[in-house]
Formats: sequence, structure tokens, C-alpha cells
Amino acid sequence: MPLPTALPAPAPGWSLDAEVAVVGSGIAGLTVALRCAAAGLRTVIVTKARLDDGSTRWAQGGIAAALGEGDTPAQHLDDTLVAGVGLCDEAAVTALVTEAPEAVRRLIGLGARFDTAEDGALSLTREGGHHRRRIAHAGGDATGAEVSRALVAAVRAAGIETVENALALDLLKDADGHTAGVTLHVMGEGRHDGVGAVRAPAVVLATGGLGQIFSATTNPAVSTGDGVALALRAGAEVSDLEFVQFHPTSLWLGPDAEGQQPLVSEAVRGEGAYLVDADGTRFLLGQHELAELAPRDIVAKAITRRMHELGADHMYLDARHFGADMWARRFPTILAACRAHGIDPVTEPIPIAPAAHYASGGVRTDLSGRTTVPGLYACGETACTGVHGANRLASNSLLEGLVFAGRIATAITSSPLPRAAAPVTAPPAPGPALLPPEARTAVQRVMTRGAGVLRSADSLAEAARALDALALDDDRKPAEPGADTWETANLHLVARVLVTAALHRTETRGCHWREDHPERDDARWRRHLVATLGQDPAGAALSLGTTRTTAFPPTAPPATGGDRQRDSHQGDPTP
Repeated sequence: MPLPTALPAPAPGWSLDAEVAVVGSGIAGLTVALRCAAAGLRTVIVTKARLDDGSTRWAQGGIAAALGEGDTPAQHLDDTLVAGVGLCDEAAVTALVTEAPEAVRRLIGLGARFDTAEDGALSLTREGGHHRRRIAHAGGDATGAEVSRALVAAVRAAGIETVENALALDLLKDADGHTAGVTLHVMGEGRHDGVGAVRAPAVVLATGGLGQIFSATTNPAVSTGDGVALALRAGAEVSDLEFVQFHPTSLWLGPDAEGQQPLVSEAVRGEGAYLVDADGTRFLLGQHELAELAPRDIVAKAITRRMHELGADHMYLDARHFGADMWARRFPTILAACRAHGIDPVTEPIPIAPAAHYASGGVRTDLSGRTTVPGLYACGETACTGVHGANRLASNSLLEGLVFAGRIATAITSSPLPRAAAPVTAPPAPGPALLPPEARTAVQRVMTRGAGVLRSADSLAEAARALDALALDDDRKPAEPGADTWETANLHLVARVLVTAALHRTETRGCHWREDHPERDDARWRRHLVATLGQDPAGAALSLGTTRTTAFPPTAPPATGGDRQRDSHQGDPTP
């Protein structure tokens, strides 16, 4: 099935000029913007809602860094590599863990207030996959909210120009294929109306995750894969989309619950909570040396297996032994969320079930955040740096955004930016028609049913057919361009690429669980899948290939293309 290379949208009716356009306002985007602005570059932040409405403020656990006595970056590296199940880019992980302590200190210097012990030292906790207490947290279980508060305050104090309530649409390029800016649509409350553009020779995608392609997710409503979809349409390489981490313990709100689900942080298990079934049996004992603190893929699979064995749709997290004082002091946000839904964790176990949580894959970058499109950078959950491999280690997500945002800023500011060139104006693309907004729910249900925690060739092939059928329905009324239909188009594109990649990877590794291929296959699959779209305006074919090793090749590969194997899947996604 042909896929779109541009969103049907009116030509920009207004524009802003900048040197750096940052799309997204979480920890990654705001950190890049602050660093670039401090270096004297005219920087504009484009954000889909308000400055503090992204995924960062929902993060409960904290930021991992080797800051505790006896801990070292080498130990943090080892835990990250184990969690990544053989697929991490070790150079990227080394950069992450080595620069982590200073990155956290820099964040504190910007005004972020982390919890401290009585002696004034940072209070560190432990989460799944970590062998040391190395998670710095704030407000007990409100780390993301505090980080967001501090960064937003710093951005406002710096006077960085911001366009809020703006959905990024497509990348602008000049005649040489270099980034020339980004088009966007301001949704009613911003300073501009309708479709406009920020013209800049450097664009940083920091748009967060893609959790909204599933029915139940811990992600906010804005996490619709916009950055990944934009990059795909621009011709950038995207990698490892099949590795979507399902958080083991979202608050179970009933069999029909959809949309953003409350998260019960892994830090609750880090402080000693148990996973149990309805009979009170701790079913993770004996399955992993860390039991409830095993890496997330192992815990999510164990929960799902137990639910299948018992014919249940949820399990329980038991932390009654914490007592009321500890719940109120350490986990006030989770306590309030549970009680708001009629559950008191002080006196009863918490019903939980896995929900889509984090995308380990995304827009492929090098160690400086450069993508395969000159002038386009990606950072945070939108990016695939290689640090997470097949399964992200707990609390490495905020850290990745922080560390690689700094690396992007260094790359942008260390050499003169090219002179801004006029973007090439392409005629409106005659590609696939827009889906109506109500197709969003259909995409989510298809993905949950066919590409959720459990996958197989049959379930994925059926998901691919259903996604194609949504796009090829000629009987429906044509959808009009607008924020709802553009978001739905992004969800559909990202879902289609994810399903193709998941079909192609015929093994079980990390958070990609194939029931029909239950074993890990290092000989064939210890490498990354890389997807690109052709640039035919009439509708592009998806090309899917693999790297030769776990290390990513350069983002500007040699002319021979020898670092990468490629094969093409056009129409039928089955390898």
C-alpha cells in the first residue's frame, strides 16, 4: 500500500525566521532550546499544547545516574546493556552513562529540586533492572513535573520565542535537500492562526512518543508519533519501531478502559511492593534473580502469562506493608490517583495491567542527534540513539533526553550554521486520502489486538490488513485537512511501519514478543531494523533493511552503502 510523503495542508500563510527550530517542549526539547539560545542562536520552540503539557511532566520514577556511593558509570552501563537484550549500541550507552552525573547536576543548577536525605545528599531509589540505588527523584513520585517546572521557568526567563498549541506538519527542504524549516498549524489559541512555517536551517524533533497508537497507554493524548511520522515523510531513517515497552503496572480501570491510564511507578516495586495474583501468590519469585525488579519486558511478560493462565484481565501490586505515612510521603501522586478511582493502596492491593508506555525506537540518529536528513536532528523518545536496544532500562528515558539534548546543542553550536535557503515549494501531494478522526480509535484497537504485548505472524498480518483497509475504504466521506485528521494520519503511518517491522523480526527479544518465534535469535537478529519511505509524491513504498551489527552506521553513509543491508517491502509486509 502506498504511504504519504506529505500531509495534505494549505500553503503556509505566515512564517517566522530562526536559526534553530525545536519541535517539542519536554526535557529534550527545552534543554536543546536553552543551550542553543545561550550560545546566541535565534531559537524558536514549537509545541503541540502548552509548554508543560508533554510526556515529561507525567514521569514519576526519576533520572538514573551513577551518583551514589560505590556506584559507577560502568555499573550503570552493564545494567543498561543487560536490559537492552544484546541490541544496545555500546558507544551510545557509554556516552549516556558517562555524561549522566554532570547532566543531572546541570539540571539542578537550572533550578530543579530533587529529594534529599537528612544529610543533604540526593535521595536515591532503585527500579527494575538496576543493581544499585541510582534513581534521583523529586516530590516523591513527581519527578517529571518538577523537571518540567524548572525547565519551563528557565525558558521563560531566557525569553525564548515559543509557538504553543501548534501541530508540526512537515519538514521544509531547500533545493539541495537540506533542512529549511518546518510547517505547522496553530490550533486556535496561539499567536498565529492556521498553517504557517518556522524557517530555520536546523530543526530538532523532540515530540515525544507514540503510545496513542494503542488503546491503553500511559502516554498523554499528544503522544501521536508526530515526529516519527514527519521524519518518515521527509525521507529520514527510522529504526527499531517494533520495540514498544509496555509498562507492567498501569492502574487497571476495567476491561473497557481506553486512552491514557494512570501509571503506578516502578519505584513502588523498588521500595518493596510485590506483584501477586488474586490469591496473593507472588508469581515472579523464581522467574528472575531480581523478582519484581527484573527488567520491564520480563515483568510485563510474566504478568501477561499469569493473566492468560488464570483467565484474568489484571493482576495486583501489593504495598499494604508500606503503611499510610510512607504512601503519603513517598508516593503522594500515585496514592491520590488510586483513591480517585476508589482504590486505597494503604489497605488493599492495587489492580494493575501492562499498558503501552515507551518507544525504544524512533528516528535514527548518531551520537550528536543528527538524522539522515542534513540539518534535521532528533532527541528524546522521538529518537533512536541505540541506548535502549530492545528494552529501555527504567529511568534512562529522562536521562537520554537530557544527555543527547546537550550533545545536539554542542553539534549545532560548534560550527557555523549554513545560510538559510529558500524552501522548495512542492505541488500538493496526490497521495492517499486523509482518514477521518474516528479512524483513530480503529487504529488503536487494531494495534492493541494485533501488535500489543503478545504478537504472532497471524496477528500482525491481520493488523496490517486492517490498517490497509482503513486507508483504502472508498465508501466513506472524504476527510477534511485539520488537526484531528493530521494526527490520525500520523498514527496510521507509524502503526503501519511498526507492524511491518514486527512482522519482519521473527524472534522474541526484549519487549518484542513473538509467540510463534519464542526464542532469541542472535545469529540472525542481533542487529537493528531500519525503515525509510521513498519520496514519490504519488505515494511512497516502505523500504526495510538491517544494520550489520548492533552499532548504527554513520547517518551520512559512504557512497557505496556498504554499512547497511537493504530489502524492500512494497504492499505486502510479509518478509
